[in-house]
Amino acid sequence: MAVVHRLTTGWLLDHLSFINQCGYEMCDSFAYPGDVAINTSVSSTNDHPTFVTTSSRDGPGDALETQGKRARTRYVFREEFFHISKAHIAAAPEEQLLQGSPELSLTEMKASSSKRKRKCIFNQGELDALEYHTKVRKFIWEGTLHLVQEGLKSGFLHCAAAAPSSGKNVVPGRIDCGLAELCEMAKQLPAVNDGDHQAVNVLGDETTIPEQDLLSCVTENNSNCAKIVVLMGQKYLVPPKSSFLLSDISCLQPLLNYKKKYDVIVIDPPWENKSVKRSNRYSYLSSWQIKQIPISALAAPDCLVVTWVTNKQKHLRFVKDELYPHWSVKTLAEWHWVKITRYGEFVLPLDSVHKKPYEVLILGRVQGNIKEALRKSEDVLPVPEHKLIVSIPCSLHSHKPPLAAVLAEFIKPDVECLELFARNLQPGWTSWGNEVLKFQHIDYFTLLQNET
Repeated sequence: MAVVHRLTTGWLLDHLSFINQCGYEMCDSFAYPGDVAINTSVSSTNDHPTFVTTSSRDGPGDALETQGKRARTRYVFREEFFHISKAHIAAAPEEQLLQGSPELSLTEMKASSSKRKRKCIFNQGELDALEYHTKVRKFIWEGTLHLVQEGLKSGFLHCAAAAPSSGKNVVPGRIDCGLAELCEMAKQLPAVNDGDHQAVNVLGDETTIPEQDLLSCVTENNSNCAKIVVLMGQKYLVPPKSSFLLSDISCLQPLLNYKKKYDVIVIDPPWENKSVKRSNRYSYLSSWQIKQIPISALAAPDCLVVTWVTNKQKHLRFVKDELYPHWSVKTLAEWHWVKITRYGEFVLPLDSVHKKPYEVLILGRVQGNIKEALRKSEDVLPVPEHKLIVSIPCSLHSHKPPLAAVLAEFIKPDVECLELFARNLQPGWTSWGNEVLKFQHIDYFTLLQNET
């Protein structure tokens, strides 16, 4: 199960188990089962990109006919991406002592941080971050400790004495799929208007798929089996009962044409920060651009909105004071995702000056029709103000833990769920982003094959 342990302070999650429970099993077939190969080549004519798209039932031969038997294939996510055995930065002895103390004053935090800085002068952003950390530190330390203890008792986590004295965490090679670049080129295509294009493309046994469908309408896998799409020569796994739109933020109209209202919307914006600018790892959005996301057109009454936020206080204040009011969302809670190793240690020193072993989630509900909201809130627990989500993080950058299991008790069953700026797919969810298939790349999975 995705939730290994549940306490009043929060949950200990098994991210890897959740992925592998998504149903990456191919339907029985003598050929490559459920495979829709979207072979998209891009050429340029008259200053506009042309997409040539074909579909094929051919695959890499992962499922084969052997002696008249059907072969059932299943994919599992590569376990080594969750082998986080060592902290990314080892805590100094004095920091280890501090980590052993649940409470720490702002003065102590400043003194400790000054020892690690070349200069003792803090700018306002650093002072704000220290003040915030001082407020949440005790809850994070104590809550994580209790969940880690449960994980050690059950054997999900391992005793620190068994931790290797040397070695490094698995750092996967980057798979450059070119998804964001493809979306950027697609912006030059004629705009999709409401009603002049099909709203959904259903993955099935069709022999041809009209060009532009992948980029101009929502794609659904309505079957009970996984399917494979091939895009620009790269293979991606699509879990059952999932849907997605691959597009740039300026091309959201197909998602609006989908005509669905969502009861849960999870947002993981590409926040602007110095490290992103330096690394050029992905493009970021300004606060103004994030405000333009049409939440009101996507959200059902009383929709639960969850936004991932960096530890930068500027962004936290923006979400609470500007973004949510702009979207008519009332802030309800502030949760934290705490990242630990397989041995229950923080992946970064808890009191590190620049990076923390936790990230923030701001939860709120769309305000609107009071009667409808009251009807929907029946038999649903109120969202707690503070909770912890503790898990071993994936070594793939920005592969966030699943929220479906932890949000389940605060929403009604079988509701419509949407993730914005997604990089992976989930059964029962619609996912949108310019890299929405990134972590669905088949190279991140291992093939298991059994004859049936």
